[in-house]
Amino acid sequence: MFKDIEIRTSPHLKRAMSVDQIMRTVVLALLPIAVFAVWQFGLSALLLLLTTVGVAVATEWFFARQSGQGNTVADWSAVISGLLLGLTLPPGFPLWMAAVAAFVAIALGKALFGGLGYNVMNPALVGRAFVQAAFPVAITTWTPAFAPGRFSELIPSTLTLPFMQPVPVADWVAGLQMDGWTGATPLALQKFQHIETPLADTFTGLIAGSAGETSALLILICGLWLAWQRMLDWRIPASVMAGAVLVALPFWLIDPAIYPSPWFVLCSGGLMLAAWFMASDMVASPVTARGVIVYGLFIGALTVIIRLFGGLVEGVMYAILLGNAIGPLISSWTQPRVYGSK
Repeated sequence: MFKDIEIRTSPHLKRAMSVDQIMRTVVLALLPIAVFAVWQFGLSALLLLLTTVGVAVATEWFFARQSGQGNTVADWSAVISGLLLGLTLPPGFPLWMAAVAAFVAIALGKALFGGLGYNVMNPALVGRAFVQAAFPVAITTWTPAFAPGRFSELIPSTLTLPFMQPVPVADWVAGLQMDGWTGATPLALQKFQHIETPLADTFTGLIAGSAGETSALLILICGLWLAWQRMLDWRIPASVMAGAVLVALPFWLIDPAIYPSPWFVLCSGGLMLAAWFMASDMVASPVTARGVIVYGLFIGALTVIIRLFGGLVEGVMYAILLGNAIGPLISSWTQPRVYGSK
């Protein structure tokens, strides 16, 4: 009864969890998505992921050494950035372009701001935004999923030398004798031809697209597991999806022949991967309870607005980068009232 009561100020650690343990857990959550990408697109997807991860780690090591920060590679954050970047790129993306994207992701998206914990935006999306502007044709060139011989040969564009013209995808697909291949992703088919891909295909991943963005079901399972491990704030992906549905639903109800259904919006493109693994970036997202909801709703709504009314078929990358930019403002606007104050 007479023991001293020890009083400490916040923050209060609930469990001993280091940064590298958190990052390794995120990598484990991404591994099934990466494995599915390799199974779906073959050796080209494997080389793409190895390139982005390898260059990201090497760039992290170089800048950490130059700045005297020590061995920051051991915190696994560069692995996550490289892995996420590779999963957002087309499986046949030339490897030299992927290397440029990985270098920019770490150099400009992370090291320039001081390293882990200081980055203003998601590094993987910074790298992808750079190659989106620098190589617009290559990053919108898609290849069929489950192509025959994908484990014995590469997609021709994979080993394209810098500034050289790759083999046309149409010629390569014709050689595979794959009937019915249109060369368009579900988002492009819906936007320009108003053809909505069956939900079963977009949900399970039997479609063309970026290496790790095709299976909404697998991404959802991995994201829920990560949330169960308390490695992300579940309110962020839930708010992103809610914002997308709230904007897409009225347009679909007005004219379903032109505008996509809400479930198509959720399962197509990179929305699901971005909501669970990119928008939830611990550094670049707001820190207040109300702020993360506002942040997620903003990203989801802006993604659909860009898809429906912008020139691009996908908008989640720019929506998250803009959300990262205004994240500090959202945190400031949604600060809880100090106890005892008016």
